[in-house]
Amino acid sequence: MKTSAAVADATAPIVRLADDAPADEGAAALIRARAFAEPLLAGHRLDSGEDALAHADGVAAVLCSIGAAPAMQAAAYLVYAGDWLQRPEEVVAKAFGASYASVVGHTRKLVQIQRAARLAHPVGDAAAQAEQTERVRKMLLAFSRDLRVVLLRLASRLQTLRWHAAARVACPEQVARESQQVFAPLANRLGIWQIKWELEDLAFRFLQPAEYKRVAGWLDQTRSAREAAVDRFRELLGSDLREHGIEVEVQGRPKHLFSIWKKMQGKHLDFAQVFDLHAVRVIVADVAACYAVLARVHERWLAVAGEFDDYIAKPKPNGYQSLHTVVRTEDDQAVEIQIRTRVMHEHAEFGVAAHWAYKEAGVKGYAGVSAAGSHDERIAEARKAVLCQLLAWERDFATEPVAGSASDERIYVFTPQASVIELTAGATPIDFAYALHTDLGHRCRGARVDGVLVPLNTALANGQTVEISAIKDGGPSLDWLNPELGYLAGPRARAKVRAWFNAQALVQTIAKGRELVEKLLQREGKTALKHDELAARLGFKHAEALFEVVGKDEFSLRTIEQLLRPAVPPPTEEAPLLKRSRAAGGEGRGGVLVVGVDSLMTNLARCCRPAPPDAIDGFVTRGKGVAIHRRHCSNLRHMRERSPERLIAVEWGRSPKEGGLYPIDVLVEAGDRPGLLRDITEVFAKANVNVTGVNSQSVKGSGGAVAWMTFTVELGNTERLAQVLAQVARIGGVRSARRK
Repeated sequence: MKTSAAVADATAPIVRLADDAPADEGAAALIRARAFAEPLLAGHRLDSGEDALAHADGVAAVLCSIGAAPAMQAAAYLVYAGDWLQRPEEVVAKAFGASYASVVGHTRKLVQIQRAARLAHPVGDAAAQAEQTERVRKMLLAFSRDLRVVLLRLASRLQTLRWHAAARVACPEQVARESQQVFAPLANRLGIWQIKWELEDLAFRFLQPAEYKRVAGWLDQTRSAREAAVDRFRELLGSDLREHGIEVEVQGRPKHLFSIWKKMQGKHLDFAQVFDLHAVRVIVADVAACYAVLARVHERWLAVAGEFDDYIAKPKPNGYQSLHTVVRTEDDQAVEIQIRTRVMHEHAEFGVAAHWAYKEAGVKGYAGVSAAGSHDERIAEARKAVLCQLLAWERDFATEPVAGSASDERIYVFTPQASVIELTAGATPIDFAYALHTDLGHRCRGARVDGVLVPLNTALANGQTVEISAIKDGGPSLDWLNPELGYLAGPRARAKVRAWFNAQALVQTIAKGRELVEKLLQREGKTALKHDELAARLGFKHAEALFEVVGKDEFSLRTIEQLLRPAVPPPTEEAPLLKRSRAAGGEGRGGVLVVGVDSLMTNLARCCRPAPPDAIDGFVTRGKGVAIHRRHCSNLRHMRERSPERLIAVEWGRSPKEGGLYPIDVLVEAGDRPGLLRDITEVFAKANVNVTGVNSQSVKGSGGAVAWMTFTVELGNTERLAQVLAQVARIGGVRSARRK
């Protein structure tokens, strides 16, 4: 493993170029960049504690090791030098050109994000850390049109982890976890295996030191025997293939600790069951030779069932191609063999960084290449392939499918504190304000973008810093909802503006309803009645809910009038309906005959609410005359058992009180919903049935809330009741409607 000590002078080994790359120009730029950065970086340390110049040297060395052009390595020095310049982008643009200034600006933005994440979300706030880590990943994706930015951040993170390991300085958990969850998967998607496996191993070492030491200890215990066995098999395989006319290069394959541990965990294997502890790689000239080697290997040794993969015919999502097989040697050792061409090998080791198209782009960078000819068309095609891999990396993590280019659909901008905010492409400062806080969006009146005042309908771009000016109190403008004016691009911000105006309209509706109800209470002389009490009696949770439906003309004021004008006196234990019989066997004014007794007061019992033509019996009370009950009333049955001598025969007169009304209780069971009480009372009103009382209760259950409602209605007799209850039962959500 390389450390910063191994890269003291990064200018010497950094000349690995494609055949047609501008070697002299790139090497000269690299030497100039280091000379420019050295006095600025000397004596300074980064947040991690690393020497700034040594870190830049290490980043350049990592880029060199994966085949990046000298122009790419030069950018590493300029990025870190920018931390000690007043206006880094302007200075770099004048000294090295706009392309270098662009990569310096974008890369420094990403560094700010990571620093802000560590400061704003310390260890312990897992949810906030996860959210900011996701934003860092998306910001990397947003800057992916310039691949140099992505490669610089990968190389920088690897160098930081190497320094922590070499210096034996504890690595912050946020840095290690971000390396494992963001940078290693990104390197994997770009096919840069060298960086991917080293990032994973180092993050594994810092996050799970005990497990890391355990796996490393197993490897050390078997290292000498294993290496000797691999060397013997490598020589045997190479000579055997050459004897059969196949020119090959056979290599031993390095061991990836995190991969071994993950395989053991995922497949519940013992260390001895991991086949790729003994592994070789065979590199040949072409695809035909790959399959020729595979045929010879399976002819010579016994293949392990279920351990063959053809990634040439079906490449991995990141473009990786190779043949994988596991065989058992004569001494029953399992050996994994990977077979690939030279081109496949370079892609597997270095990924897009080793691609000729990137090197040919040279100092121009990867973002600004046009397709003007056959050479440029090949470059554009290579760029398209890289962006496809980055988009696939986004889909690996996205909660929703991604269609089209992610950088075309989303943008990522900064708050003044360097937090990242994700917005819809084309978003404006108002969208940004609403993304921060709904109230800030309502009060937004101005904005600065990168320190410059801009109109509120200005479209934002990736990487800009936005600062909002707001008033103390106020709300949005209706102009913001006009699509032709371009104030809002995001649906969430538009929804919040509409919600604000809907809330204002609701306030006006409630005020209108309150006014109507209060006028009615004045007419009825009931101004002392509390609004919440009135609402509760009508089945509403609070007065504002009543005012809202009244203001929308969804609830009839006539229903309130009926409630305020009861047809019966205030409730007593047995409400007297009246009245006295005129003579023995005669008809009383209450329409009830007490057989054989003259002039007895009769009262209709409230417990069962008798009404013609119910079968009835009388019970002589103390001081309140004869209580009239329905014959099957449970209360009457209990009183009959205790005092049978007080039972008296009664019957309805032939013509019950003319125009008289009898109170009847009706029980309704229904699934609770808004407007249910209104719908039921409207049925009673249309049937000319007066409602004198309502008692409602809602009970939550597994199938939803259930409303139990008891209505006291007035009827001349019960013959119409069945018809009215049938109409009530047809209301949506009503499960049953019956007499109590």
